[in-house]
Amino acid sequence: MRVERFEWEGATATAIRIRGWRSALPESPDVGKIFQQVVKGGDQAVLALTNLHDATERGRESLEVDPGLAANALEGLDPVLREAFDLAAANIRAVAEAQLGDPARVELPEGQIVTVREVALGAAGIYAPGGRAAYPSSVLMCAIPARVAGVERLALASPPGPDGELSDLILAAAALCEVDEIYAMGGAQAIFALAYGTEAIESVDVVAGPGNAWVREAKRAVSGVVRIRLARRTLGADGAPRPRHRSRVGRARPLCAGGARADSPLLAVAVEAEVLDALEAATLSAAAERPGVQDAPLALVQVPDLSDGIDLANAFAPEHLQLMEEHAALLADRVTTAGCVFAGRHAATAFGDIRGRLEPRPADRRRRPLLGPARPGCLPPQDRHRGGSRRGGGEACPTGRRHRPRRGIPGARRVSDD
Repeated sequence: MRVERFEWEGATATAIRIRGWRSALPESPDVGKIFQQVVKGGDQAVLALTNLHDATERGRESLEVDPGLAANALEGLDPVLREAFDLAAANIRAVAEAQLGDPARVELPEGQIVTVREVALGAAGIYAPGGRAAYPSSVLMCAIPARVAGVERLALASPPGPDGELSDLILAAAALCEVDEIYAMGGAQAIFALAYGTEAIESVDVVAGPGNAWVREAKRAVSGVVRIRLARRTLGADGAPRPRHRSRVGRARPLCAGGARADSPLLAVAVEAEVLDALEAATLSAAAERPGVQDAPLALVQVPDLSDGIDLANAFAPEHLQLMEEHAALLADRVTTAGCVFAGRHAATAFGDIRGRLEPRPADRRRRPLLGPARPGCLPPQDRHRGGSRRGGGEACPTGRRHRPRRGIPGARRVSDD
């Protein structure tokens, strides 16, 4: 990983310096050529790119996936995995339903009547990675909130394996969420196809879900056409983590569900330098086991006190913020720009998809909602997850230990076991 320490210069100045450092890292991939191919060539261009980069051993003849394959995958799912899927789906649905608001009717003194209501988007595109690992949780965390919000059409894109087939876990999750359309396509070409449409694929209003550098750069390219999700992450720790937690600090955030990558910066903040020292050592040790994260940027900042740490988090505007401090729940009330806040040492983000943390959240200072309710930009939604105790995390572990390792993320199991 690329680790850099920054001197404290105040919240805003430090956040600007970190963003400037990120901008100086290796340039993002150029997706312009792929965009031109998709816009001009449509289905055939996307199919050719899919067979070139993904279905390398047995090419596909069509982008569309038979819904019957998804139904069969769900029916044949291992009972323990099915239990994990059902638990995650129920939790995600409960949190999504809690975000819905009733229409409001306001009568003004002059006689006008203003009605404020939430309006669902018409169509949502979901991207579920399939390169390094299968991400069925991405399907659940994007599709279920969309359904709860009232989105009428869900289109899922996921890259096929070398044999030309989608992961059974992805297909099973799609069937569980009753996704309307499934397409075997990945990379930047999938994002362009969802945003602009092709002969067989109708364009969508929003694209959500994680992806590699090519996917994220394509999302930036279509940001004026559809709503998108980009990410940055922040972790805050107090000055006295226990040894076991100190190791977990270094592993949980960069190496698990967040998916550390070169263009997705990580920021760790602490009051005491030894906490950052321990975090850096543990992170570099764990990163050595994962070749895919060598270029992921990790910024370390020592702040005068925890209040300054919260100010820095608000200035940085992370998508995910984890507060590993004794009074994290109180600090969480001061967080205004994070899309999702995990408060407490037992609120590891690795359990987010199991307990009901919602995936599609923006992570820039504009903080616009992505799925479902069209709230004003000055009142963006924020999810907050309080971990409680280690026992509470253990209740999620039986499914978490089986679900997360199947995604191919080695760090996730260590967090479940902790």
